[in-house]
Amino acid sequence: MLIGIVGGIITGISPCVLPVLPVVFLAGGVQDTRSRRAAPASGHAAPAAGEAVPRADQAAAAPSQAVSAPGEAVPGPGRRGRVERRASRRPYLVVAGLAVSFSAFTLLGTLVLSVLPLPTDIVRWAGLVALVLLGVAMMFPSVQHLLERPFARIGQRQVSGEHGGFVLGLALGAVYVPCAGPVLAAITVAGATGRIGLGTVALTVAFACGTALPLLGFALAGRGVAERVRAFRDRERGVRLVAGAVMIALAVALTFNVTDALQRTVPDYTASLNKDLDSAGVSAALGSDQAAGLTACAQEPRPVPQNCGKAPAISGIQQWLNTPDGAPVTAADLAGKVVLVDFWAYSCINCQRAIPHVQAWYSAYKAAGLVVIGVHTPEYAFEHVPANVAAGARRLHITYPVAVDNGYTTWNNFGNDSWPAEYLIDATGQVRHVAIGEGDYSTTESLIRQLLTAAHPAVTLPASTDVADTTPDDPDQTPETYLGAERVTNGVQEPLGSGRRTFSYPQALPEDAFALTGTWTVGEEALTAEENAGIELSFFASAAYLDVGGTGTITATLDGKTTTYQVSGAPNIYTLADRPSPGRDTLTVTLSPGLTAYSFTFG
Repeated sequence: MLIGIVGGIITGISPCVLPVLPVVFLAGGVQDTRSRRAAPASGHAAPAAGEAVPRADQAAAAPSQAVSAPGEAVPGPGRRGRVERRASRRPYLVVAGLAVSFSAFTLLGTLVLSVLPLPTDIVRWAGLVALVLLGVAMMFPSVQHLLERPFARIGQRQVSGEHGGFVLGLALGAVYVPCAGPVLAAITVAGATGRIGLGTVALTVAFACGTALPLLGFALAGRGVAERVRAFRDRERGVRLVAGAVMIALAVALTFNVTDALQRTVPDYTASLNKDLDSAGVSAALGSDQAAGLTACAQEPRPVPQNCGKAPAISGIQQWLNTPDGAPVTAADLAGKVVLVDFWAYSCINCQRAIPHVQAWYSAYKAAGLVVIGVHTPEYAFEHVPANVAAGARRLHITYPVAVDNGYTTWNNFGNDSWPAEYLIDATGQVRHVAIGEGDYSTTESLIRQLLTAAHPAVTLPASTDVADTTPDDPDQTPETYLGAERVTNGVQEPLGSGRRTFSYPQALPEDAFALTGTWTVGEEALTAEENAGIELSFFASAAYLDVGGTGTITATLDGKTTTYQVSGAPNIYTLADRPSPGRDTLTVTLSPGLTAYSFTFG
């Protein structure tokens, strides 16, 4: 809960909230300009813009009362204070609606839409339409009354009253996309994978409360201005017109990704805070006690067997590869065996460098009682296709059983969060070693040999394997660079937004960054090339790889030399640079229309 609240506050003050702040500010005060007008001692008050005109029978029945705004109590003698108290709740309702809808869509949106025949961005479009309608209704009373008519039949308050603030908040929550810090990322993954337990809900509620606090401050500031600045009280109609226009402008800006320019110009002053929060163990906060024990072993690896707890189940597997007739590997098959569970994804360059070691261990120690299971948990959508996984396993010469874990079930059972990751289990079913990432293969192999000898003292083991360790060890090497809008890193044109967009190279490219030119279709996971599509990349490494799919050609220019690569079929990694030693350089890549690029990796 504490992690969620802190993460929410950090998100609520991040640059990504800037586009919604004007709407939150104006929405917090516009209702109060209506409710704070003094009620006349007798007769009827003229309705303000956007208020219902009283019927003749209502006027006759209450000659000494002021006509209320839609959705407000009618103030009689001595009741004016009650109206002010009720109207003052609007800032809270706006922010509450935003927090509720954003949290619900983040946690449940992907899960629900995955089982419905609807576009994945239907929620965002619905929110944009609702935002436009509410803005028009605030500007034009006739439209407001038209929208309110269905609610009048079921006895509901009109949309423009207090409850209208909550509806506005719901619409804002559907389009409000803040920076994805570690807490929000953990919630998103939990929702997308169906891992929604009490801990996840608690984290989501805490995050919603935390992110609502700064936004509530802006809404209350709007109310305060409306209370104290006479111009707001005297020019109520103008205030409502401005507020409605701002709502419509926000919807249009979000539709065409205009707000991206604002977010790009403001430095991410919360990046270091999110980094510190991530080190507090956000992922572990959602894990089970069993997963937490495995995480502890991963954080403190040792060259001797550790006691990491009972091995989680390998379950929820969609399909098995490299087994007789595709039969699953059962618990009975693993009884009395030393088991190595390797989490991998076929287009992950880190996995591709680690797998030769895993395959060598399997070949060398299978006869001595070692079982290797490669759990393939997809990182990208195309990696969900079993045929693509099978092809990737063949290219990497994998002969041990592969479990296709498309539902992240086994991934979640282990509390895993990395590709690659190895979990070494002894013959009694206890996890004795966890290795995250590449490298230190000699330690893992030494422990395999120790556990095999402990399980079968009379066994004769072959000589240790001899596979070159190609793990990059230069601390200055450029990190993996994702290209899709959801996970983009190191892009000078962030945030990329989504949909069809045209880019131009900047005048200067920072180190370890990339920039785009030409027309691209920006998706959540990848970029699809259209006219004149190119990427300029600054990197420091010996080798550079591009994960790309489709049919076409890649033209790569490095050190004045241009090379063309033919691309065909499912996404795969293509080597665009390979030099004997690491160095700083700039790579320019042109992709033919239709090719889809996912990420750059380095070695």
